[in-house]
Amino acid sequence: MNPTADGLRLAVGTLTAVRVRPPGRVDRPTARVAMVLAPVAVLPLGGLAAAVGGLGALAGLGPLVVAALTIGAVALGSRGLHLDGLADTADGLGSGYDRTRALEIMRRGNVGPMGVTTLVVVLVAQIAATAAMLARPGGFVLVGVLVCLSRSALLLACARGVPPARPDGLGAMVAGVVPRAGTVAGLLVTAGIAAAVVPIAGSAWWWGPLAVLVAGLAVAGLLTRCVRRFGGITGDVMGATIEIALLALLVVLSR
Repeated sequence: MNPTADGLRLAVGTLTAVRVRPPGRVDRPTARVAMVLAPVAVLPLGGLAAAVGGLGALAGLGPLVVAALTIGAVALGSRGLHLDGLADTADGLGSGYDRTRALEIMRRGNVGPMGVTTLVVVLVAQIAATAAMLARPGGFVLVGVLVCLSRSALLLACARGVPPARPDGLGAMVAGVVPRAGTVAGLLVTAGIAAAVVPIAGSAWWWGPLAVLVAGLAVAGLLTRCVRRFGGITGDVMGATIEIALLALLVVLSR
C-alpha cells in the first residue's frame, strides 16, 4: 500500500465531488496524509473557481454576479458539505442545551435559525469579498488559490492535542493526527504561497501572510469555542473551519 496515494485519494474523495478510486486502507496514518495534502486535493476546486471568475469577466458579467457563481461553483464542487458543517456547528453552538444535546442537534439533517443566519452572513460576505477581488486584474487567479489555501484550516483542526467530540465519525478518525510541527510547517508553507501569489492581484506580498495569520486566528478561536462547548471536533466543525478560513482570507485580501 502507498500511504501517500491512499491519503490523497481520501482527501480528494472527502473534500471534493471528484470521483476517485477508494483508498486501499483508511486509518490514522492515511488520515494524517489526507489532512496535510488537503490544499493539494482541492486543486480542481481552485481551478474551477478561477475558471468561473475568469470566464465570467470575459463574458462581461458584473463582478457581483460572477462572485456569486464562483462561490456557488466551489460549494457544488465540495457537495456543500462544508457549508452544511458550518450551519450545523452554528446550531450546536447557539443551542442552550448541554453538550450531549448540542451534538444531537448537529447530527440532525435540518438546519435551525442560527445555522440559516450564519450561512447567509458568511455567504454574503464571501461573495462581496470575492466580487471586490474579481474587479482587479488577475483577481480570479488569486481567488482560486485562496480556495485551496483555505483547506489548510484542517492542519489546525486536526492538530495533535485537539480531541474528538465523539468516539466515532470523521472527527474521531482525524482528530490529533497532524503533529504540531507539521501544523506549523504547513501554515508557514501556506503563508509563503500566499505571499508569492497576492502580487498577481496588485497587493504587496506581506498581505498574504497577514491574511493567513488572520484566518489562522479565526479558526483557532472557533476551535477553542467548539472544544469547550462540544468537548472536541466533529466533521461538521472541520467543515466550519474551512468556510471561516476562506471568509477571512477573502475579506483581508479584498480591501
